Amino acid sequence: METETGSATGIVLLNFGEPATPDREVVLEYLTRIFYDNASLEEADSDDEAWERSRELAKRRLPSLMEEYEAIGGSPLQAQADAQSEALEAELTDRGHDVTVYRAMQFMEPLIPDLASELAADGIESVLAVPIYPLCGPSTTVSSINSLEGALEEIDGYDPTVASLTGWHRAPAYNRIRADAITEFANAEGIDLTDPDTAFVFSAHGTPTRYLEEGSRYDQYVEEHAEALAGIIGLEEYEIGYQNHSNRDIDWTEPETEDVVEELGRNDEADRVVVEPMSFMHEQSETLVELDIDLREDAEDVGLELHRVPVPHDDSRFPELLSDLLEPFVSGFEPSYYNLRQCQCRDEPGSYCLNAGLPPQ
Repeated sequence: METETGSATGIVLLNFGEPATPDREVVLEYLTRIFYDNASLEEADSDDEAWERSRELAKRRLPSLMEEYEAIGGSPLQAQADAQSEALEAELTDRGHDVTVYRAMQFMEPLIPDLASELAADGIESVLAVPIYPLCGPSTTVSSINSLEGALEEIDGYDPTVASLTGWHRAPAYNRIRADAITEFANAEGIDLTDPDTAFVFSAHGTPTRYLEEGSRYDQYVEEHAEALAGIIGLEEYEIGYQNHSNRDIDWTEPETEDVVEELGRNDEADRVVVEPMSFMHEQSETLVELDIDLREDAEDVGLELHRVPVPHDDSRFPELLSDLLEPFVSGFEPSYYNLRQCQCRDEPGSYCLNAGLPPQ
């Protein structure tokens, strides 16, 4: 490991980003960046052609996404990410570490390339990238780290050491946070999760199947995490669904969450369904609109009550969890001591995760 004790360390929390207000031009630029980042899913003869195609797809998606952001008054993701950054810096400072915690987004300001320039200006000698994606995926975790490293390499005369923490959903403390969120919500709602009339669905953000065919183990992470949480809360039966965004003519993960819920209702398998948004560590449009509004309507259409578990973004244990995982990097001992090993999803020097021992598909 290259990080040295006492060096100027910058920890960068990376995330997707979402517009905080329903501004049409802001949302259009946001969408264009997303489609352009995944342009490799389609063939293009040039970068300009890829950008134009991304803009076309963004304009097509814009009306429906504007409706979503108008319905919720903009996304709270940015504010929640700010609070997580502040809480992590406070926790690490309390532990005696001289660090600065930054945050950067893939598709909204503060953008990752702009943050790279800020790190250089602040004289940060050691950069640690930490994507706040519970389940490691190619277009989220891996892409955000690649973007940061690429931006750092483009700054003349700036050569910090760089490390990254990729997959961390296997951390025991994280599993306890999610499990407690489920049981506390069920108790507050007066729901018995073992009641035969109560169905349980883990809803994961979908991904193009092409990424899985190319080696991503995202679906394995979803399945093993669902199994672990179900075991912790004593749930014998559950379903897994994926929230897909099929704007391109490509295959996505199946089954879709709405199909899972609708089938439960059509088959009279339950009176109510509890949904756990397992891919998210912030409330955002995928939870506040896709689940709370759209999926609720789908559930009611087939006679089901829908209850959605809140994302534990402000759990006081989360900054402690991240601080524990970051301890080797800020204290100068080998990450392997904490079972952090070379990431296989991002097989680049300095990338560490808790998933390395998972067998390939």
